[in-house]
Amino acid sequence: MNMSFDRRRKSLYRDRIEAGRRLAADLGAYAGPGTLVLALPRGGVPVGLEIARALGASLDVLLVRKLGFPGRAEVAAGAIASGGVRVLNPEVAVLLDPRHLDRVEERERQELARRERAYRGDRPPPSLAQRTVILVDDGMATGATMRAAVKAARAMRARTIVVAVPVAPPDRLEALHRAADAVVCPYAPTPFGALSLWYEDFPQLADETVRELLMRAWGDPAAGPAEVACAGGSTS
Repeated sequence: MNMSFDRRRKSLYRDRIEAGRRLAADLGAYAGPGTLVLALPRGGVPVGLEIARALGASLDVLLVRKLGFPGRAEVAAGAIASGGVRVLNPEVAVLLDPRHLDRVEERERQELARRERAYRGDRPPPSLAQRTVILVDDGMATGATMRAAVKAARAMRARTIVVAVPVAPPDRLEALHRAADAVVCPYAPTPFGALSLWYEDFPQLADETVRELLMRAWGDPAAGPAEVACAGGSTS
């Protein structure tokens, strides 16, 4: 993993567009229409769009929701994904009353279903069976959401699962190397801190903009003229 960058800049990436293009340069071996890029909304969508464009691959989304720790939503007790997948961070989840965790999960499953409708509408989810799948996010902190995404892709019988993130802590990447078939991450800085520190421009991304980007990727003539370069936002 290349951990050097232009020291005249305060961050690794200007925005998610640059991050996607940087990742795409390391994913050339997977180029072709048979590859499916699955972005984790919200922040992974503009990153995934750039990768899909560069590789000539299809783009879709895999819905994942973090199970936040009470009072500290940025701390993940685990994550859930489409298809009933649940992944826990044992060192955090053990601190919670199981009944509370169940309530958090129920709330997040409702939000997951809402986002599925908002982003996809009537469009059916893609088949992952025997396909090469690239799971993309704008970065990782705990790794819980990406581990849930890998587990979901395995359950949907993907042939090859590649995790691609622009930046992540080294210890979280180790766990993903054991779960996925390949992991591509150009930068693994220590200490890591907050994900936003590694971007100059890290705005939130609205559901409407996510749908706009997906419609454009799917060739929907109703897609509007919103500027993709302005897109950003976190997974949560």
